[in-house]
Order: sequence, then C-alpha cells, then structure tokens
Amino acid sequence: MTANDQTELQWVACITAIAKDEDQAAFARLFRHFAPRVKAFLIKSGADPSLAEECMQDVMATLWQKAHLYDPSRASVATWIFTIARNRKIDLLRRYARPEPEDLPWGPEHEPDQADVMALQQDSERLAEAIRQLPEKQRKLIERAYFGDLTHSEIAAETGLPLGTIKSRIRLALERLRHAMS
Repeated sequence: MTANDQTELQWVACITAIAKDEDQAAFARLFRHFAPRVKAFLIKSGADPSLAEECMQDVMATLWQKAHLYDPSRASVATWIFTIARNRKIDLLRRYARPEPEDLPWGPEHEPDQADVMALQQDSERLAEAIRQLPEKQRKLIERAYFGDLTHSEIAAETGLPLGTIKSRIRLALERLRHAMS
C-alpha cells in the first residue's frame, strides 16, 4: 500500500467519522487540509478572494452536512470535495449574476395584457404535458433538478447513478422539451 493510499484511507475515515458520529476533530483535520487548497483552487479558476472565501466556507459546511453521501467507490475524498467546490462556485456566480432586489423596479406594475396571460397559461400547460410525456427516467431527473432544486451531483449521490448518466438524461429530456415547446 502506497503512502497516497494510506492518506486516502485516513481521509475516508474522517468522512465516515463525520457522517456517523459528527466527529468535530475529524472535520477539523479535513478543514485544515482542504480549506486552503479549495480556496486556492477557486482563486486559480478565476474567483476573486472574497468569493473564493465564501465558496470555501460553503463547501466545508456542505462537507459537514452531506458527509453521509460520500461514496469512496465513486471518487477520492479530494475529488469529491473539489467537485463540490466547482459546483458551489458555479452556483455563486449564477446567484451574483441575478439582479439584487434593490436593483429591481418598484412600484405598481401594469396589468398584463389578457392575451399575454392566456399565452403564458397555454405555454405552462404545454410544458406540463411535455414533461408528462417524457420517459419516466428522464422525467424523474428533470423533476429533481428543476423542481427539487438539486444539483446533478446531489442527484447522483441520491440515486446512485453515475454523474454522466444523470447529465445525459437531463440533456436529452431538455432537448425533448425544447422540441415540444417550439
């Protein structure tokens, strides 16, 4: 057994201790090792230091809360943590790209045109029907991703399906939905 294998076994033991016993010492050990590396990874990937710090804190909190979802047969501890970091960075960038409430217009909004209301209602009904027409495997993933607000990684951890399968099924489902709505 190599030194890397022994180190990986120690990290897996830490994750297991967190998942089973909420072991704070194991978490502190993982935090000391991975937090600065995650922050450096985020900065190197283009995040400013404050975003990297916020994201790193979120990643470590996720590690504490979702340690029970880690599966050592699917990825190393480092790969799992850095995948969470990458996904959190994307989530944060998307959130910052949205307008803040103070940037949104205030005041009374004009009443929508009746034709617009009808069109929106018809589109909603068409979309609901298109979702019902999806193959069950695709429909369930779309529902988890868009109505359950889960990331692809969280869906993979929850279902036990490979991440690539999750992404492929969602991509195919979205393509079917686009076609049905055009």
